[in-house]
Amino acid sequence: MKVLVNNQLIERVEAKIDIEDRGYQFGDGVYEVVRAYNGQFFTYEEHIDRLYASANKIDLVIPFEKAELRELLEGLLKANNIGTGNVYLQVTRGIQSPRNHVVPDLPLEGVLTASASEVSRDTTLFEQGRKAILEEDVRWLRCDIKSLNLLGNTMAKNKAHQAGAFEAILHRGEEVTEGSSTNAYIIKNGTLITHAADNLILSGITRQVILKVARDIGVPVAETGFTLTDLAAADEVFISSTTIEVTPIIEIDGKQVSDGKRGPITKKIHDAFAAEVLKQCGELAFS
Repeated sequence: MKVLVNNQLIERVEAKIDIEDRGYQFGDGVYEVVRAYNGQFFTYEEHIDRLYASANKIDLVIPFEKAELRELLEGLLKANNIGTGNVYLQVTRGIQSPRNHVVPDLPLEGVLTASASEVSRDTTLFEQGRKAILEEDVRWLRCDIKSLNLLGNTMAKNKAHQAGAFEAILHRGEEVTEGSSTNAYIIKNGTLITHAADNLILSGITRQVILKVARDIGVPVAETGFTLTDLAAADEVFISSTTIEVTPIIEIDGKQVSDGKRGPITKKIHDAFAAEVLKQCGELAFS
């Protein structure tokens, strides 16, 4: 398996990171996961624009221009012969010795690492749906930054796993925000409703595609947010992310959502999403 460390494509076993890298010490960095279908990146520019935007929000300098970074990541994809899969990349602020909470006045040299893996589409996710639990959202208040600080997310995801569920749907009091690693949506009276893209959620790239294709096929969209009461009364519920596309939620905290099956509007939205992937990545993506 080949990985990237800065601009070097090397074997995984050769990869070394300094123990005083601020990403390791403080979670001081940003990351992205870019999906590939048929050996081609899907919504690549949107992901990378978000990476640079996240970095800018924490005054982190990414040590590569966008064109150079794309060349490196495409080389990583090809070196690992990825057809349908994911590229994970992160950029930390770099090495600071001795360890110090205060960031130096002069920018450190950022450290890029990236890996690629084959991850096939699990059609049972889209067709059969998954269970979820509810969990209080205890994360920090800058969820719009795709940072390496994911302890709150992992705690919620593990609680869902321990309960035999796929995802934890997070809420701050009565207000539903998103999933532990997904965006969350409901369908009510034919309208798609989701949280506004503010500091309480990550504006998912898949979320952005979903909202676009929903409008394209005539599904009204409301980025007004919804409550736990709304969630309990929803006609359909689904979640999304780069890796799970449009996945129905059929049960929450042991209570069945509607008839316990993927709803018709959720299916239409996923079909429209799949068509968008086909448009960008070719027929083999969904063969």
